[in-house]
Amino acid sequence: MRGKFQKPLLLGLAVALLVGASLAQRGLNADRDQLGLTRVAPLENAPPVLAFTTVALGGFRGLISNLLWIRANDLQDQDKFFEMVQLADWITKLEPHFTHVWLVQAWNMAYNISVKFKDFADRWRWVYAGIELLRDDGLRYNPNNVLIYREIAWFFQHKMGANLDDANLYYKQQWAEQISQVLGPGGKPDFAALLDPQTNDQRARARLLRDKFKMDPAVMQAVDQQYGPLEWRLPEASAIYWAYAGLQKAQQFPDKVSKDDLITLRRVIYQSMQLAFYRGRLISNPFAKRFEFAPNLEILPQANAAYVQQMDEDEKDRDHIAHAHRNFLRDAVYFLYERGRLADAARWYRYLGQLYPNQMVLDGQPDSLPSKVSLEEYAIGRIQEDVGETSHDRVKAALEGMLFQSYENLALGEDDHAYGMKALAKKIYDAYESKIPEDQKPRVGLPPFDDLEREVRRRVLDPQQGLPYEARQIIRTKLRLPAEAPPAPSTNAPPASTNVPAAAGGPVPGPTGP
Repeated sequence: MRGKFQKPLLLGLAVALLVGASLAQRGLNADRDQLGLTRVAPLENAPPVLAFTTVALGGFRGLISNLLWIRANDLQDQDKFFEMVQLADWITKLEPHFTHVWLVQAWNMAYNISVKFKDFADRWRWVYAGIELLRDDGLRYNPNNVLIYREIAWFFQHKMGANLDDANLYYKQQWAEQISQVLGPGGKPDFAALLDPQTNDQRARARLLRDKFKMDPAVMQAVDQQYGPLEWRLPEASAIYWAYAGLQKAQQFPDKVSKDDLITLRRVIYQSMQLAFYRGRLISNPFAKRFEFAPNLEILPQANAAYVQQMDEDEKDRDHIAHAHRNFLRDAVYFLYERGRLADAARWYRYLGQLYPNQMVLDGQPDSLPSKVSLEEYAIGRIQEDVGETSHDRVKAALEGMLFQSYENLALGEDDHAYGMKALAKKIYDAYESKIPEDQKPRVGLPPFDDLEREVRRRVLDPQQGLPYEARQIIRTKLRLPAEAPPAPSTNAPPASTNVPAAAGGPVPGPTGP
């Protein structure tokens, strides 16, 4: 008879002890919080398995997680990353406030495991799984930990935004597809609708932004106002968002954040601003059915301010940042000049000279100080650095390439860039010709500039080898040339179009005038 009731009594006793432990734990948590001994907040709304382990194992959780962590380190040394992911998952369930485990597990997913696959789709799944782990779970249990914000920002900036992974364009395409679900027409966020949605569609977009992407539209708007306008389909915008959000958390809990953590978050911002300036604008190329990168000149003041702030706050690396800042300003001046924005280029060139008066503006020319080199000489010198001052073939090829880009930009509606490229090509032509002695011009001189342009235009408008028919028609209209007869109807089915903002590599081309 005693054996009949023994097991139920023991089971009841175990349940009673667990309930008692839970109640005691609550009291201990309250006492520790009042005494200022609580490092992290107790878990709330945790999954059942996580809630059970934290109560049932009590203080033994730390011991078990330490043993698992030792085993995980051994697996990492052996490059057994898949097994390590499972162990790290157990550790996060045992010690959800152990930040380092979240960071290592996400890093292994995004960096170590993803590159084991050749298929880009498989790589992307692991890269995004690393982001989701930190964003959806890591921040869920550690909402004020700036290191997790920093790591999410780094994944967007480096793994997705940089070109070190040969699948980086695929990552950008996949991310653009996903985030476009919450953006408005043309990939622009409608902040008013996201903050106060009025229609079912607007409510669905706002809910998706908050629930799936864990992004606050108010923070998103603040980021765009301070650093934008940003292209939110590109990963740099998200990198800036998460670094900015981390800085906001740091302001709420300043005693729990080190100065180095703040510097790291701001470094993500200024480096991402640099990328956003260089290639932070997407140009739709309907002829090639793709999007292409172009500089976002509108954020030049904001990008410059990010550099200046980082130099002021990061004393240890100030010289390195200043070197990067000077190169950034040199590029900015050239981009402005290339696009015909001569007044803006002159203003920023003066600013460059004021900040770095004793630094050369042309590589390899120590005497090319801003005070000794005019803006026009600098712009021409930038091209000559690449093609050589007196290399006939390289200069001719560079001029033809610039003229071709000029025409292509004209077709894409980038008229300022088109005419700026043509004007710069003419100045380079004149500079080259001025250095050729008269007696050597028959041998190494260039054909007349009009002849060069006419030949490039012939190739651009060639029905067989030139730009697509629609592009040729736009160019002919803008140059007031006779319209081309439409091509004969094709019997082949047209290729499927796509709305995916896939980013094509390389510089964006440009057009020219008549």
